[in-house]
Amino acid sequence: MKALLVVDVQYDFLPGGSLAVPDGDKVIPVINRIQDKFDIVVATQDWHPKNHGSFASNHQGKKAGDFVKLSGEDQILWPDHCVQGTPGAQIHHDLKRKSWKKVFQKGTNPVVDSYSGFYDNNRGEDTGLATYLKEHGVEEVFVTGLAADYCVKFTVMDAIKEGFETNLVEDATKGVNLSSGDTERAFTEMEKAGAKIIDSSSIP
Repeated sequence: MKALLVVDVQYDFLPGGSLAVPDGDKVIPVINRIQDKFDIVVATQDWHPKNHGSFASNHQGKKAGDFVKLSGEDQILWPDHCVQGTPGAQIHHDLKRKSWKKVFQKGTNPVVDSYSGFYDNNRGEDTGLATYLKEHGVEEVFVTGLAADYCVKFTVMDAIKEGFETNLVEDATKGVNLSSGDTERAFTEMEKAGAKIIDSSSIP
């Protein structure tokens, strides 16, 4: 059984959003085009409380891009984004959601960030995604969405650790690229870990 994972295609990560991924909206038609090739389609949704520790606004004298310690881990600070109940946290309306089975929310704990769709960054809290996929007989996953160098990468790495045959759909993801070349480095890291980097046209 194969599943499509749609990671964080939310307004705040798209052009005009508070943490916009360049050309992030270009993944939407690709994701829509391939959805009917899968029996199971699930999505993740960043869903932060207003007091989330990854927000620069919650650290006096700090700005986005600075680092702090959050639950013992180095944490880059971000602009406020995907705050629970706000328009920016909503999944983009152009995504076809009729076939989606479930949306897994993440980043709800204010003291730890959560890039991966499976676990928080300390691997202390489980979203239930791995269990759900395994209970539905999924053995292979195809990961899409935003952003390639953060939430998509961490989701791919955890999918591999959970034993899924893991594919990254290259034309269905875009990166933030805080530093030049971050997306390319993320692709290399995912491939070295065992992910297949594929184009949507190769999905049977």
